[in-house]
Amino acid sequence: MSTSTAHDDTSEPLAPHRPYYSVFGLDFVGLVVALFFFAWSLSPSLIAREWYFQGFVSGITSIIGYGIGALLAFPARRWIAPHLTWWRRRHTARLIAQVVVAIAAVSTLVGSLLVAADWQNEVRALMGIEATTGFAYLRTGLVTVALFLTILYFARSVRWVGRRFAEFLATRLRVPVAAAGVLAPVILVVATVVFVDEVLLASSSTAARIVFAGDNNSTDPGMSQPSEPERSGSSASESSWDSLGRQGRTFTDGGMRADELTELNGEPALEPIRVYAGLDADGSTEDQVQLILDELDRTKAWDREILVLSGTTGTGWVNPIAADSLEMIYNGNSAIAAIQYSFLPSWISFLVDGSAAKAAGDALINGVHERWSQLPENQRPKLVVYGESLGSQSAEAAFDDLTDLRNDIDGALFVGPPNSNQLWRSIVEHRDPGSPEVLPVYSDGLEVRFASDLQTLDSQQGQWEDPRVLYLQHASDPVVWWGPGLLFERPDWLAEPAGQDRAPSMRWYPIVTFWQVAADIMVGTSPPVGHGHNYEDLIPYGWAAVTAPEGWSFADTQRVAAALSQLHDEP
Repeated sequence: MSTSTAHDDTSEPLAPHRPYYSVFGLDFVGLVVALFFFAWSLSPSLIAREWYFQGFVSGITSIIGYGIGALLAFPARRWIAPHLTWWRRRHTARLIAQVVVAIAAVSTLVGSLLVAADWQNEVRALMGIEATTGFAYLRTGLVTVALFLTILYFARSVRWVGRRFAEFLATRLRVPVAAAGVLAPVILVVATVVFVDEVLLASSSTAARIVFAGDNNSTDPGMSQPSEPERSGSSASESSWDSLGRQGRTFTDGGMRADELTELNGEPALEPIRVYAGLDADGSTEDQVQLILDELDRTKAWDREILVLSGTTGTGWVNPIAADSLEMIYNGNSAIAAIQYSFLPSWISFLVDGSAAKAAGDALINGVHERWSQLPENQRPKLVVYGESLGSQSAEAAFDDLTDLRNDIDGALFVGPPNSNQLWRSIVEHRDPGSPEVLPVYSDGLEVRFASDLQTLDSQQGQWEDPRVLYLQHASDPVVWWGPGLLFERPDWLAEPAGQDRAPSMRWYPIVTFWQVAADIMVGTSPPVGHGHNYEDLIPYGWAAVTAPEGWSFADTQRVAAALSQLHDEP
């Protein structure tokens, strides 16, 4: 009788159907990393979130963490796991471990969600938003788990397809098994990329253009063709009303007229000049610029005190607060010119029309500057550039550096600049030593300054030489602070003391913070004015700081700000 297997009589059989490294079908390491990512995703970011949006953010972040954890554990599973058969035989120990991990997971979920409500309320308090409750945020966990499992099982379905495809290559096409295992995922990835690029993205881009083209052809309520010849779209204009697009029509018909400005300022006003070239006006950017020049000639804009070249956002939008406040400050002795390069929302334009924004700004500013520079120096208007959000990127594109900008124009106001703006980035990176990134000081404030509110704008002392350049940026504006560098490196603005309206408890976590701030962009305009991507309260003071007319006072700016508030609060 053989006794060679006597010591195995009480051994438990192997259980290949449930890998020893899984917990209820989930990779153990992946689950642990996913829980870390989930907890981090609930930590304060720049913008307060509603519970359902937080669930979306946490679900995406958690599945990313799960994938990273599973990938990191793969070498151990591949080369160490086959030798740990002793653990595979201990079903009771594995069951206990699964229960412990399950309890820890639930505790982490609930505990993190309860703390998350306090974190969110910290952000809400900074922005004057009504507080949320811990119970409300418990619902975030349900959204997170649902999204996590949906994405997980979709990914597993894709993996199953890949394995079946590899079997097909090996059995039907006689491809060696090892080669089939490599070829299958490669072919599927290539096919997916081609499908996404040539079908989904092309189709979605075409669909987006069709959808938003209809919006571009509409007209905002209350807008009608202006009768004043000083406006593009009027019967005297070569830029027809129909060609302006929705945002162009709103811009040219908006704002106060001369009689209203006269009443506001107590002095006879001129009719403000607003010229605009819509995307459908002509066949090329060069044609649009020529149309702008023709409009400036026709309206005698060269005789005005100031000429503003405005970069537009993706839809062709010019902030009415910016246009109105400038015209109020100059009592109508002004001209504003802008061109449309897209009719897609800014976040789509940023992805598919970024080069168009830069090309449009470069063409407009250089084209107008060339004509302007030919005029006698004492007989030409101040030439000032303005841009907000993607519009600032469009306007910046005309200049190689700060010196080039200050040599060519008489002032610049940039509002909420995207983190990818090259000129802005260069200035911030070369700020004075010890100066914070959130509100940099460059060359002791001699040429360019940064402000987040009226206090920081007024508190900067010392000489500020003409032409003045001013950037308005909030510590809580995700458009300003989001960039690829957030993925793997903590930026200076998160290492230094928190800005005025950023939660001090906000921390940087690799990958997670990148997605947090990216999600913040989607709701960047939801906070009250003075926070996030909303600068309406500060813009008139920015104009006054950069290019106020002679004799202008702080009380005058306050009067304009009050008039703007009344004008734009009207139904």
